[in-house]
Amino acid sequence: MTRVRVKVCCIADRDEAALAIAAGADAVGLVSAMPSGPGVIGDVLIADIARSVPPPVASFLLTSRVDAASIVAQHATCATTVLQLCDHVPLAELRQLRAQLPAVKLVQVIHVIDAQSVDEALAVAPLVDALLLDSGNQRRAVKELGGTGRTHDWRLSRRIRERCGLPLFLAGGLTPANVAEAVATVEPFGVDLCNGVRSDGRLDAAKLRAFFAALALH
Repeated sequence: MTRVRVKVCCIADRDEAALAIAAGADAVGLVSAMPSGPGVIGDVLIADIARSVPPPVASFLLTSRVDAASIVAQHATCATTVLQLCDHVPLAELRQLRAQLPAVKLVQVIHVIDAQSVDEALAVAPLVDALLLDSGNQRRAVKELGGTGRTHDWRLSRRIRERCGLPLFLAGGLTPANVAEAVATVEPFGVDLCNGVRSDGRLDAAKLRAFFAALALH
């Protein structure tokens, strides 16, 4: 059975990064400016945390920017190993981004709402390295680009996984109580979590241990 990778998101400082990595995280997520949601920190702090992350653990910059030039400039400051594109990035901008940052992994977030989300995922798949399926909604007046604590229809996520031909991370409301069911339903490459392993906004070592234990049982 293939091991499911774990990305712990909304990392606030070096101490949280170290805690996540010690628990077994394969990647940490660092959230830059967003229209809503938890875990936002400044780009200078993101760069500092990213420098502390030892290979082969990946560092993800979560960005809400949608144009290649702005994303490239932000990455120059943050210097993470992966770019997580949390909003819809036009295909032309993705092509430019790929050309300008050929060594950086690109992960496009798809907010799974309805069948249109499946089409969106399949359209973008040829231009990125992986997809991350989350439970936000960029169609709202104030965009939700992650960190909602909600699950979505995992059957749609399964459909995307079967058709996209890419590694797929599953996010959105995952906790020790539901991660085994989520993984059994979707069979993702990895899972991504934020709120489900926190207490009073801080990463909780006991909840992290419970999450990894539950994942091992899937």
